[in-house]
Amino acid sequence: MSNDQIRFDDGASYERYMGVWSQLVAAKFLTWLAPQQGLNWLDVGCGNGAFTEMIFKQCQPSAVTGIDPAPAQIGYARQRLADYPVKLEEGDAQNLPLDSNSVNIAVMPLVIFFVPEPAKGVAEMARVVAPGGTVAAYTWDMFGGGFPYSPIQKAITDAGVSVPYPPSIEASRMEVMHELWQQAGLSTIQTEVISVTRSFVDFADYWETVLGAPSIGPQLNAMSASKQQAFRDQIRATLPLDTNGQITLQAHVNAIKGIVAQ
Repeated sequence: MSNDQIRFDDGASYERYMGVWSQLVAAKFLTWLAPQQGLNWLDVGCGNGAFTEMIFKQCQPSAVTGIDPAPAQIGYARQRLADYPVKLEEGDAQNLPLDSNSVNIAVMPLVIFFVPEPAKGVAEMARVVAPGGTVAAYTWDMFGGGFPYSPIQKAITDAGVSVPYPPSIEASRMEVMHELWQQAGLSTIQTEVISVTRSFVDFADYWETVLGAPSIGPQLNAMSASKQQAFRDQIRATLPLDTNGQITLQAHVNAIKGIVAQ
């Protein structure tokens, strides 16, 4: 397991690799969250705006603020969300640039395992959410095979190639998240496993998608042409291709929500 940092610098590549998955999960997550309309939202680690856009589409918020540390992602999100009343800015999940009790709901989608000190991130969300408001998050179940690209990630590591993992990967465990929510003083904590499926047109579609991935793309692109072709054939043989060559994969997240004390 590598300690190299996973950098999300290309909004378009991220959209194809993870944004599509993110929106599939977001739709189900927001339904489970069942928020009232007209709330003031905070999207922590908003990335390229995939989840932020879903908030507007499903939840009729009064206002949304998106925070992310990557300038390139914020830039992409600004273009994507140009027609929405959203405030986007660079910021740190462990030191949110918001006043205490200033929003009704804070969400951290697919982000908590990238926060160096997850407890600080959850405490910050609890700080900026007003009493009676909601603090929620979801993350790929990294240890339970929930990550969409787990098979190819495992194949790469089995081949002796180092792959970077999120720095706080333990925070993807449901029991760890539950403990973090308790430590932050949140009540009425509820958890849910949310599963989604995504189809790729064919293997070429899948392969081009993973080549743009910040976590495994560089390792694949660094291989010699012959080694990459051999690895490509190996992966293709393990994927569930239907009679039309389409590939349908499943993934799941661990989701959690809690209430800020009145």
